[in-house]
Amino acid sequence: MNISPPRTPRRYTVVVAALGAAVSLTSGCALNLANAKWYTTTYSGEAQTVGHGTARPYVIIDQDGNPTEVGVRLSATALDGLPTEDTVPPTETILEFPKQAKATVFNHVMLNWYSHGRKPAEIFGEPHFAFHFYTPDHHAVMEIDPKVHPDRAGKVPEKKYIAPDYISEPGNPVEMTKPQMGLHWIDTTRHFGPVGSAEEFREVFVYGSHDGRLIFQEPLATRKWLLTKPTFKSDIRQPQEYQRTGYYPTFYGIKYDAATNDYVISLGGMRMRKAT
Repeated sequence: MNISPPRTPRRYTVVVAALGAAVSLTSGCALNLANAKWYTTTYSGEAQTVGHGTARPYVIIDQDGNPTEVGVRLSATALDGLPTEDTVPPTETILEFPKQAKATVFNHVMLNWYSHGRKPAEIFGEPHFAFHFYTPDHHAVMEIDPKVHPDRAGKVPEKKYIAPDYISEPGNPVEMTKPQMGLHWIDTTRHFGPVGSAEEFREVFVYGSHDGRLIFQEPLATRKWLLTKPTFKSDIRQPQEYQRTGYYPTFYGIKYDAATNDYVISLGGMRMRKAT
């Protein structure tokens, strides 16, 4: 794992004029918003090496200073040169969001690469990426250990904080909690066929918890599916109530950006929610 101190985030501003024309701005350009309909600014965090490429976290801020989207840009070359065997502990890359993302509930992304997928192999055995968007900081995540703190691992969130149709992985929560990761909550409406079938696993969205609190939201995507350069977007089912105040996403997207030769994994449609 390679964690580098964050540098000054890169910033990009996009202006959309009344007639819908988009203008990209770089530093030093004058800006006249008299005829602008709206504009957003993208701030990028420190890039980390993945495969032969990079992964870079970002946040998009609207004209009022509010976040509208967070995500990861994975360069196309990152899909090459990946480890062919899983490591112990699993290979992970930590991506720190720039400070402009502080109004969201997310602190950082843990990107995991599973060279042989996960169990059951006949369903989830296709090599894939997991993008854990964490709310606690990385130090707190690294302290998750169900053997040392079984009481914390066994404590699940109240039902009102769990999105409809999601359940924790079947089994004892203590046994199912992954060290330095958490307990996964799966979507019971999603059903997949065997690897190689028309219904095989390509992408999915899961939640994660620990010590009675939701701590991550996680899109997953197979390398094989990403190579098809997909354009995908789906709503995120929301709970009745929220455990912390901040901006939460209402949809997730996975797409190929031909202009930059990146794969973009995004959590967008941010809405402010109040803790109850």
